Amino acid sequence: MKLERGEVVRTAIRLLDEVGLEGLSLRRLAKELGVQAPALYWHFKNKQELLDHMVSEMARSAENESRPTPDQAWDEWLIDRARWMRNGLLSHRDLVLLTAGTRPTADRAPAIEEMVRRLCDAGFTPGEAVFNILVMTEYVTGSVLEEQAGHRREGGDGLEGVEDGPDGQPLLAAAIKEMNELSGSFEYGLSLLVDGMRARLATRRTQA
Repeated sequence: MKLERGEVVRTAIRLLDEVGLEGLSLRRLAKELGVQAPALYWHFKNKQELLDHMVSEMARSAENESRPTPDQAWDEWLIDRARWMRNGLLSHRDLVLLTAGTRPTADRAPAIEEMVRRLCDAGFTPGEAVFNILVMTEYVTGSVLEEQAGHRREGGDGLEGVEDGPDGQPLLAAAIKEMNELSGSFEYGLSLLVDGMRARLATRRTQA
């Protein structure tokens, strides 16, 4: 039976959801495909290369879904992309752990070029455009890692017992109340990042 690379990657993604990153091995994947493990080395030189292609496959789907509309502003697109990426990372078991240790494969270069061009058209330099994308990606990844770690922790919030009043911590109590009324730390951090990008762009235009 001829083994196609795409079939291997799709099967590996399905297996990731079933057994998690620790349980995903080339031997386990080969058994799922009904082949011997050495057959996989025709397509991938090691497990890390397979993981890179798994991330690229899922990233292609995300890029298609988060592709900007013709009249969409660059900042709105970045925010939508971050939200879509976060939802995507939360939709697959251990996907955020997988993403954190991989690098884009060469076949994603055209899609990345398109993203960089969109930000350059808005006024950023190519280097700034890439950094903007990287910073947003790292922020989303870190946020999801922290969120999932929080779900795994036992017990309640360590600050539940903070009390208001002169003998307590009134500022911290007020902060906790305000935080509960906001849309969440992810959206708050997202707005801070994009506000900083907007400010840098505005400063450059003023100095031009």
